[in-house]
Amino acid sequence: QVQLVESGGGLVQAGGSLRLSCAASGRTFSSYTMGWFRQAPGKEREFVATISRSGGSTYYVDSVKGRFTISRDNAKNTVYLQMNSLKSEDTAVYYCAARSSSYTYTAPDKYDYWGQGTQVTVSS
Repeated sequence: QVQLVESGGGLVQAGGSLRLSCAASGRTFSSYTMGWFRQAPGKEREFVATISRSGGSTYYVDSVKGRFTISRDNAKNTVYLQMNSLKSEDTAVYYCAARSSSYTYTAPDKYDYWGQGTQVTVSS
């Protein structure tokens, strides 16, 4: 069992930056693949980025490549999402998710644990 708590969301102007954090409970964080997802009003939850247990493998949705960076600090039980050059279409609630696995996943139903979400609003 792992509990996830996101933070770092807020209101930012287009072109600005935010860094989201997701703190995980438990002593086995390094055994979890982590993912970031987002959900805009009226839309389905969308994959954003994922990172392997060691941090050596990452994968992004095309719309954020070159702008967002996922990283993790296993000593701090935390995964991050650095978001640069933000656009209005990035506005959504952002969720982190976890699955105990050596593989990375883009589908939400592959993840077992979810945080409560943090709102990111980008004004144009």
